[in-house]
Amino acid sequence: MKRTLWTVLALALLVGFSAPATAADAVVLRVVTVESSDVSTYVKEIDKARAMMKRLESPVVTRVFQARFAGPNVGVLVVAQEWPSMAAFARDVAKIDTDVEYQTWLKGLSKIRKVLSDSLYTELKP
Repeated sequence: MKRTLWTVLALALLVGFSAPATAADAVVLRVVTVESSDVSTYVKEIDKARAMMKRLESPVVTRVFQARFAGPNVGVLVVAQEWPSMAAFARDVAKIDTDVEYQTWLKGLSKIRKVLSDSLYTELKP
């Protein structure tokens, strides 16, 4: 009886650990590449976005990078936003789509940046 119980428990653990995560559970990374003639102002604007996302109780982590060794793309900025899941990303999109302050801020960004690309990635788990 003990042996059967341990075998069932071991099998349950093995199945649980080997089951693939669903796409909704995967970490989501949004990567936006931009050109800006005023990098310091743009970075300050991203700080405003961080504050708004905090107000909206978002789990997103936002980072800004600048290309240093990138051939013709030297100086290009990359904004990386990471969410713990697709569900968290979807909740945030729903919030910012209806948030007047965020939408006003977003429209104002067009004065200091040009979006080159906007991509969404999901993390692959081994």
